[in-house]
Amino acid sequence: MSEKRIIRIGLLGFGVVGQGVWKNIENNRQALEYRLGAQLRIDRIAVRDKTRFREVVVPEATYTEDPGSVVDDPSIDIVCELMGGTDKALELTRRALQMGKIVVTANKALICEHGEELFAIARRTGGHYFYEASVAGGIPIIKTIREALVANRFRLIFGILNGTSNYILTRMEREGLSFEETLGDARKLGYVEADESLDLDGIDAAHKTVILAYLAHGKWVRLEDIICEGIREITGEDIEIAGQLGYKIKLLGVIERDFESDQLCVRLHPALISEKEVIAGVDEVYNGVSVTGDVVGTTILIGRGAGQDATSSSVISDIADAVFTLQGAPEPVISEEDEAVYNKLADGLGIASKTALEGRYYLRLHVKDEKGVLASVSETLAKEQISFATVNQKENSDGTAILFLTTHETSEAAILRGLAGLTSTGLLGREPVMIRIFERS
Repeated sequence: MSEKRIIRIGLLGFGVVGQGVWKNIENNRQALEYRLGAQLRIDRIAVRDKTRFREVVVPEATYTEDPGSVVDDPSIDIVCELMGGTDKALELTRRALQMGKIVVTANKALICEHGEELFAIARRTGGHYFYEASVAGGIPIIKTIREALVANRFRLIFGILNGTSNYILTRMEREGLSFEETLGDARKLGYVEADESLDLDGIDAAHKTVILAYLAHGKWVRLEDIICEGIREITGEDIEIAGQLGYKIKLLGVIERDFESDQLCVRLHPALISEKEVIAGVDEVYNGVSVTGDVVGTTILIGRGAGQDATSSSVISDIADAVFTLQGAPEPVISEEDEAVYNKLADGLGIASKTALEGRYYLRLHVKDEKGVLASVSETLAKEQISFATVNQKENSDGTAILFLTTHETSEAAILRGLAGLTSTGLLGREPVMIRIFERS
């Protein structure tokens, strides 16, 4: 029996995910190498501080504080970029791809902001860029869209793409905790990014939504061109009222394509979603993605979206694909010729404006508890042809009240004008809160 080829791997970064990659390769080495027909060796690990304590123990000689030396080492077959950020990571990824190397990444921000350029470099130089771990943790959503469902055109993709926000909303719903109380627990458990805005303001999930939009439709969408809102404004009262109406509140990434008008709507925001939807039942740190294709119908994938093992599992999956590529197997993506055809999916495809969205809305309005206030609110919104479907009211001890309203079908533009009108009347004691209601079109 011939000796198995040794595949040498370099890691850029050795934080939670990097340590998970090392740990899970070591724990499953025998089975993994049998399946791959090759030996795996992590030869170099670039870190900022070699002396820092880490849970996973590796040989001291494996560490380097010079990430460039990992990229430039001709013996390294696969470079795993696990350092995060879009500055040094971009520079090193460019360099590796320009050298024709294989790069595996979990860096969704880098792909969202620079993916078009990096994929072009890989095509030009013969390098390869694998990024399964960048979206939805342990769910193989990228391979599902790229390979398993390749025969489909996708009218609707939506789901929960951030485990941290989902954990917070779940705890608020189940235990009646405030946002701040639940956030504190999430911090203690290590679920929240060092830059908390990535999770709480929806940026992390928006990056993932943009990547899925490209995969499904061949169109890169800029983050500034889409609705991107987080969960900071959600209260226990919102969750309670939503439950009374048969909804749950989830942070949803939504990608909708209207094939008749050839418009693509990409957005990320909290939404009221019917309790009957499978995605509404995805709780805790789990992610769930619903994909509707014109051939297969609807496919739903659910799995852990946060944590060391879930993300490292996807990184190792990409390492496996990279190993097969190095051994002569076709790269598990479409050929360059077919890619040109695929990219024609985006020819003439327009990006719907943020205000073009149409649907139903939930509004929370803090008002003075006086006679005629509800009538005044109704009159102001009626000027924008906005009518109420449901009305709930809570009286406060300080002489104010909170109105919880849901609307009939209207437009985003009308809602924004209506809320501006309410603010200008002086009826509101606080900034109004608006949450979209998600319904399949």
